[in-house]
Amino acid sequence: MIDYNKKLTLHRELYPMRDINISCESDRGRILSAPSLRRLQKKTQVFPLELNAAVRSRLTHSLEVSQTARFISKTILKKAKGQFGLAGLEDAFISTAEMTSLLHDIGNPPFGHFAEIAINDWMSKSGMEIFDNHVNVNEENLDLKNMLVADICNFDGNAQAIRVVTKLQRLNLSYSQIASILKYTRAAYEEKPNKDDKYSYLKKKPGYYYSEKEIVSKIKDALLLEEGCRFPITYIMEAADDISYLNADIEDAVDKGILKFEDIFRLIKEECEKMNETYLLDLVEGFYNKAKEKEDEPYQFNLFLTLTRAKLTHALVEHVSDVYLENHEALFNGSFNNALLEYDKSSKYTKAVEVLQNISIKYIYNNKDIQTLELKGHKILTSLFDNYTPLLKLSSEDFQKLVNDEQISCFISHRLIRRLSSKHIVAYKNSVTNIENNNEERYQLEEWYFRARLLIDYITGMTDDYAYDEYKTLNALK
Repeated sequence: MIDYNKKLTLHRELYPMRDINISCESDRGRILSAPSLRRLQKKTQVFPLELNAAVRSRLTHSLEVSQTARFISKTILKKAKGQFGLAGLEDAFISTAEMTSLLHDIGNPPFGHFAEIAINDWMSKSGMEIFDNHVNVNEENLDLKNMLVADICNFDGNAQAIRVVTKLQRLNLSYSQIASILKYTRAAYEEKPNKDDKYSYLKKKPGYYYSEKEIVSKIKDALLLEEGCRFPITYIMEAADDISYLNADIEDAVDKGILKFEDIFRLIKEECEKMNETYLLDLVEGFYNKAKEKEDEPYQFNLFLTLTRAKLTHALVEHVSDVYLENHEALFNGSFNNALLEYDKSSKYTKAVEVLQNISIKYIYNNKDIQTLELKGHKILTSLFDNYTPLLKLSSEDFQKLVNDEQISCFISHRLIRRLSSKHIVAYKNSVTNIENNNEERYQLEEWYFRARLLIDYITGMTDDYAYDEYKTLNALK
């Protein structure tokens, strides 16, 4: 039975509220005042180290996604007509979708998704060499080591988001709000699913780390989420994200001079004809002709894109809300193994989305200038990890002394530890305190794992420009 009273609850780690609407307002206030949210204004959406404020950052993108999620959730409620136990939960349903969308990129590193590859490359090679030299593992702890290795070498912005809100920022959000951020349901230490896995899509990326497995398990139990299943509102966030970036990336590419007004229409027309897609072509052609009528005006492109974005967004919102309600039971249970926008492959809306995605991949993401900036980001991040390597090479005993402000013989480590965030160090200390210390080898393994997490937390929490400045500082550049 679909009853949202079982999903939108008052559960929270500390100080739960007595009213669901007050609980949601509390979550909203905590999220909007979170430093990690503010840092998104200086993190890459598509274009690294961008100085033009009109080009989207992670923060402006997230604001657009939250508005689209609000639109989707309100449309679903309108069509649901008071069914499914949502009476009295309308505001909570909308607010949770909206705030989750605002948070969805909060764990992303500087320099965009390419940075995830850089982090995992460094950890898989340099990091694991240090780890192997740190502890000689007996057979009884080999499985644990393999699990920690898999986990620490699978950084993902989605999994980091769960860590940010629960351990680093300690926002004490409601379980419903946290669960809705959990985009993928596989732990980073678990193997990728086979194609025939019934939750293959929901598990295609890491959703949380070993370090957060206990809080995730507690949330799943409280909200009656079966293993491998997703929170229903997460599907809305995902659809809002997919809808929002389609037009946005093309608009930003024009601002950057990568594409021109005439290019956009020509590329869409070519791609539509290649795919035999008429819905988007008719839509775009109509607005293109309207814009051409005003070609003497300086903002003809803005008119073309504004009209296209508004019409397409409205149509896609109507479409995904229908898909949501048509598959409501599976979505409520979290077993729906698809993205809402990709579910009906034959739909004209799905084909329209594919056209825009193909254009972005071919002409924006693979643009030489963007790839050059991504390479710079890769160099900056790998260099930062190299610079902080002395902290990972310390013994557990020496590192404990270091974080407790005691003297050790490594001069450079004393200087490096002072550059780390105090909140991140507190998270490390809390984690290490909870390690069972009746097995010395196990303790050594887990302590190093949390130390590596500490370094990843610090570097991935940086903004683009801060990471660049830190790179120049530590490499003695001016």
